[in-house]
Amino acid sequence: MTNRDANRVFDLSGRTALVTGGSRGLGREMSLAFAAAGADVVVTSRKIDSCKEVVNQIEAMGRQGLATACHVGRWDEVDGLIDAAYERFGKVDVLVNNAGMSPLYPSLSEVGEALFDKVIAVNLKGPFRLAAVIGQRMADGNGGSIINVTSTAAIHPSANAEPYGAAKAGLNSLTESLAHAYGPKVRVNAIMPGPFLTDISKAWDLEAFNKRARTSIALRRGGEPDEIVGAALYLASDASSYTTGAVLRIDGGSR
Repeated sequence: MTNRDANRVFDLSGRTALVTGGSRGLGREMSLAFAAAGADVVVTSRKIDSCKEVVNQIEAMGRQGLATACHVGRWDEVDGLIDAAYERFGKVDVLVNNAGMSPLYPSLSEVGEALFDKVIAVNLKGPFRLAAVIGQRMADGNGGSIINVTSTAAIHPSANAEPYGAAKAGLNSLTESLAHAYGPKVRVNAIMPGPFLTDISKAWDLEAFNKRARTSIALRRGGEPDEIVGAALYLASDASSYTTGAVLRIDGGSR
């Protein structure tokens, strides 16, 4: 298709998006951006009240929303989330696997089995289940777009970001494999964020971070949460109709 109208290719009218970790940070920004582009949105996280707040904003835009609590590391809850989304809207056109966690620990040798399993479950196991089940339904229906939110920790591992980095590296790999598994009707891509100034950054030593940013980030700063929106809309919409299996770095030029 040539001479495509920019407004039309980014339009999500008539589509339903499901965003995990959609009640705050990057997930919240993506949920609201999808609604502004015309989509109805399923907003899920572990905190139902926070989800309801975002859904209220979505409905104020004239779109429909569904707030539901889900721990994505637990497959029984994931399956319940899928059932709830399809019961309400009959389909999911855009899936965003955004929920994640990266807990602090004293040292690698002190990472216990329970913590390791929880990090892998939330960052990799849950996204796999959601993408596998919804991806198959998309492939059997009218297609769709799956967006996995990974992390530059996947390619810049450190002792302070494992097993999180390993899980996100797995999600990068899963992105490409699912693109082949469910193509050509389903596109599967990943956004790989660097340091964003979300709620999590409140626990950072921002003075030290800003000092490092001046030498290690080309844009000399952390990202603002709404700066994820352009990439998310691109991958969710027809604007990215020939993009699949891609991992897009949004990190300000970090090294």
